[in-house]
Parts: sequence; structure tokens; C-alpha cells
Amino acid sequence: MQIKAVKKNVVLGILFFLPVIFLLFLYPAKHNYNVLDTVQEQVGELQAFKNDSTQEITFKDNITVLNFLGARPMDQSTAVLNLSQMIYGKFKGFKRFQIVSLVPYGVNEEVQRLKDEIGKYDDLKYWKFVYANPKDILKVHESLGLKTSLNEDFASDIVHIIDKDRNLRGRLDDRSDKEIEKEFPPYQLRGYDCISVDVLKNKMSDDMRVLFTEYRQKRKGNFDSSSRRAEDLIESNEED
Repeated sequence: MQIKAVKKNVVLGILFFLPVIFLLFLYPAKHNYNVLDTVQEQVGELQAFKNDSTQEITFKDNITVLNFLGARPMDQSTAVLNLSQMIYGKFKGFKRFQIVSLVPYGVNEEVQRLKDEIGKYDDLKYWKFVYANPKDILKVHESLGLKTSLNEDFASDIVHIIDKDRNLRGRLDDRSDKEIEKEFPPYQLRGYDCISVDVLKNKMSDDMRVLFTEYRQKRKGNFDSSSRRAEDLIESNEED
């Protein structure tokens, strides 16, 4: 009986400690994890923008997912529902997280229809719908340093990650392993296509987790910034 009791305790001990050991291996050690690249600095702040409440909406000191709904918000319903299910549902409630949707003045009723639709699945407490004139919306978009433009309705299926210091985050080199093997030239990822569930699930979700880990490590004092920036890559290429 004594031997059986010992065996039982050993088995229980193994079952208890194995998950703990596994988590310790996964947990990012000090100075031993990647950070999300800075691809553009100082994104334009939300000035002269208004939302449905008196709450001030800013990029500064928040981790923001930015999207452009345009003058026909319901046309963006597929992209918005994907964003809601794949990103918002996972990260809502995280400290300082928000989604900011920019919309031209005059489409409040259609915005409400869209909010009612996505509100069936999620509480929209951390999703801010912000109104401005098209000129100011274009200024924010231009400050992202993108090669693409908004469509004629001032909308886009692409969303962007902005950190607490108003820097655009992404990937300076978004090549796949096969593209690297074939020596394709590096290309950046400055935004995430919300029509593609694969992009949201396998790229954006991972990148958001990396950014939240970075800020968690900063709070603990375990952060040694090795974040690459677009300027660093340019200088490196010039030296080569």
C-alpha cells in the first residue's frame, strides 16, 4: 500500500509541475524576446475629432487599433466583423487598449447600424467611433507614411497598430521563410487586411501579443529596447 501511495504522489506531482515548467519555458525572459518594429514615428493626433460622448479620444498613452470606416460604414461590415471577432474579442479589457474608427461627419445613422450589428457579439466599451471632416481624416492617414491611399469614400480594409507614443508598429521585414530563401528583397508590413482572416489570426493577433508583452516587461523594469525602426534599417542598408 505504501508503494502505491508513493507512486500516486509521484504521478500527481508530475501532472502538477509539468504545466508549470512548460509555462516557464514559454514565458519571455528578461532581454530575451522580440519587440514589434516601429515603422513610422509620430502619427498625427486626433485633433478636431469628436465622438458620441464627451470623452477625449487620443492615441497618446493608449494601444490603438486604427481603422477608416469612410462615408459608407456598412460597406465595411465584413472587415469590421472580422476585426471584432479576431482582434477586439481577444484584447478588449487589456490595459489602455482601444479601437478607433474614423468616420466623416454626417453618417451617424449608418454608424449606429454598424454598431448595432457588431454589438450583438461584443460590448463596444473599448471601441471608439470618431467623427471629423475628410480633410482631417486624410491628414491622419498621410501621417502613417503609407504607399496606398484611402478610397473615394475615405475608407480602407486595412487597420493599423499605434503604440502609446503615437508610433506606428508593424514589421520591417514581412517576408516568409520561402521568400527569404529565394532572396526576395525585404518589404514592410504597416497594416493588416481585415478581409483576410488568416492575416488577422496569424499576423495581427501575434503582433498585438508581442506589443502587450513589451509594455508588461516595461512595467516590471525588465525591458531593454531593441525595437528596430525604419530609420535603422535604412542606415544598415546604406552601410552595406
